[in-house]
Amino acid sequence: METVSTSRAFGGTQGIYRHASTSTGTTMTFAVYVPPHEAGARLPVVWFLSGLTCTHANVTDKGEYRRACAELGLIFVAPDTSPRGEGVPDDPAGAYDFGLGAGFYVDATQQPYAQHYRMWSYVTDELPALVAEHFPADMERQGITGHSMGGHGALTIALRQPRRFRSISAFAPIVAPSRVPWGAKAFTGYLGSDHGAWAHYDAITLIKRGARVGDLLVDQGAADEFLADQLLPELLQEACEAAGVPLTFRLQPGYDHSYNFISTFMADHLAWHAERLR
Repeated sequence: METVSTSRAFGGTQGIYRHASTSTGTTMTFAVYVPPHEAGARLPVVWFLSGLTCTHANVTDKGEYRRACAELGLIFVAPDTSPRGEGVPDDPAGAYDFGLGAGFYVDATQQPYAQHYRMWSYVTDELPALVAEHFPADMERQGITGHSMGGHGALTIALRQPRRFRSISAFAPIVAPSRVPWGAKAFTGYLGSDHGAWAHYDAITLIKRGARVGDLLVDQGAADEFLADQLLPELLQEACEAAGVPLTFRLQPGYDHSYNFISTFMADHLAWHAERLR
């Protein structure tokens, strides 16, 4: 693992790191904030999965999480959203919603994407092992959150690994990717036309098939331009109510899909995670 940069923030350390990934076959970059702590302490970890077109840098630059993490004693980890580098295939038309920056947190099975687009394995297996090895992380106390495509990733990962994550939240998540244009395009390209394969990466389908978590926190901007055709939070509300999954859903008047929205409610989400990770 190579250290790209480190800097002090609120008594802790914000670091940017890169390594050669065996999952993606590429060099991957990620960010970790470690709050101030006593020598030898092991700290809970919150994973933040970013959305379409983003890298680790979007939340690192605009997420406004460091003060809250320093006060709450949380390690904050932000991976990239897709493999990158020479030879990594992109959307043939150069669209923003597929290919580079749009890995959708799945393990692709279709060519030419299957070799490198293995973001599920990277985020759930390889990167956690690296974090556990190099940082003072208590891997028995993990939480996960994310935005938009990253909210989809956070929900599906937590639903499929419920014993691993003690806290789950999301900002404007794509809750039913199988039913919306962003998800259908990504799933067709990465997974093929078999909707049975799609089901493993669809939060609504997973809940309907019996997947359960303790409770969820979801914030959604009421002025989000993608609310009606890509996000469909009402489907999550309906699925959680039918399954008895406790959901705290907050529709925030006037807020859109941007990091202005995320940064406004980031401290609330981190407090939610800290309470469950104590």
